Amino acid sequence: MPYYSTQIALLVDEQLVLGVSNAPAFSEQLVGIINQGAWLNDRPVSTRSDIKAIKDVFLSTGNLGTLAQSEPDWLRFGSLVSQVRRVRGYGDFSHYHQLSCGQTDLIIESDVNILDIAALSVAVHAAGGVMTDLRGDAINMQTTSVLAAGCRELHTMALDLLHD
Repeated sequence: MPYYSTQIALLVDEQLVLGVSNAPAFSEQLVGIINQGAWLNDRPVSTRSDIKAIKDVFLSTGNLGTLAQSEPDWLRFGSLVSQVRRVRGYGDFSHYHQLSCGQTDLIIESDVNILDIAALSVAVHAAGGVMTDLRGDAINMQTTSVLAAGCRELHTMALDLLHD
């Protein structure tokens, strides 16, 4: 399977400031620098910020095992899924590249490792998106889940639906 990438992130004073995701099988290199921007193969990219309703969302999911272990959480996730326009499960680096480029709107994963998302979280933020854990807490070295969105309003809507 070609779904792999090399992830490199730079942490300065406990803040992730630089992220590089290199996916050679896709001929993609995503670079994000906080307060400077994000680039895919040296072209500037940005998330979509025009989504104003859950019914218009393109949702991509990754690992969901932990989320599925809690019936109330799984039911709330199911409710969100039933309201979006489209659901796909690209996972790994791919859906973060897509979010950073405006090709998907929302990502939900309940089972990640910081080594797999540190660089990608920088790119998402640098491209204009929002990325937290499923509780809405900032990404840190202990993060094991992800809620990422193309804009703050969409992130807030999804967080509210997941915790209704």
